[in-house]
Amino acid sequence: MIIVDYSGIALASIIINKTFDEQLIRHMILNSLRMYRTKYKEDYGDMVLAVDAKNNWRKTVYPQYKANRKKHREENDFDWQECFRILNLVREEIAENFPYHVIYVDGCEADDIIGTLVYEKSDVVFNPEPIMIVSSDRDFLQLQRFPNVKQYSPLKKQEMIEKNPRVFLQNHIIRGDKGDGIPNIMSDDNVFVEGFRQTPMTQKKVDSLIEDVEEGELLYAASWYRNYCRNKKLIDLSETPPELKHAIINKFNGQDPWHNKGKVFPYLVAKRCNNLIESVQEFI
Repeated sequence: MIIVDYSGIALASIIINKTFDEQLIRHMILNSLRMYRTKYKEDYGDMVLAVDAKNNWRKTVYPQYKANRKKHREENDFDWQECFRILNLVREEIAENFPYHVIYVDGCEADDIIGTLVYEKSDVVFNPEPIMIVSSDRDFLQLQRFPNVKQYSPLKKQEMIEKNPRVFLQNHIIRGDKGDGIPNIMSDDNVFVEGFRQTPMTQKKVDSLIEDVEEGELLYAASWYRNYCRNKKLIDLSETPPELKHAIINKFNGQDPWHNKGKVFPYLVAKRCNNLIESVQEFI
């Protein structure tokens, strides 16, 4: 299975090239998918697009989640409404015309979809399905706990390898994720929203906390335990709510994208993707 972080590669097509040319963006997204399918289909099989949806469940359990990112978008003059219009349009076109699973579930991020599918396809005793995650997001390194999972970064144009996913995850939980508005476990919920400074943490301190977590003795009594649970809920991809996991799996199992195999060529012709028509077999 090739799981593509759709929002990641699609947004890059707009931001890096600084354009809202719908035709150009469509071409770039499709060409990226063609390239990844050609590169990995022999070893990893079918392609799945994981798509960010609205009503993110993390904002319900932690209202400060990505709050500064929203504030930044409101303060700059980038036309985010037009950006998402084009990305959603192309996503719908792909779902209707290409032999790929396109998973979009209200309340979920692409992270939830990728994490859920990886756990579903990897947590088996015999012959787990090989999975290649196409994303530059380091959050997915935790999924390399499963030996059948690998990750390719479009940004770095190389495979991302984490030798100790368990320690990586604990380090991530303890340190938090400033980009997502998640403080370290020694800091209060509102530090980023209010513009406060986080409580400093050395790597020695982080290593000591990881050891405490591993030992697990009287963990619940630690002053930082509440914030550890906060961060684990937001960062550990096994923590996606069960009802959303079920919705993701049901959406995946309910799709039969190979019915779209014969639609690819007519679609490319209709959308005047002339440079891609000669490579139509690489999409299938």
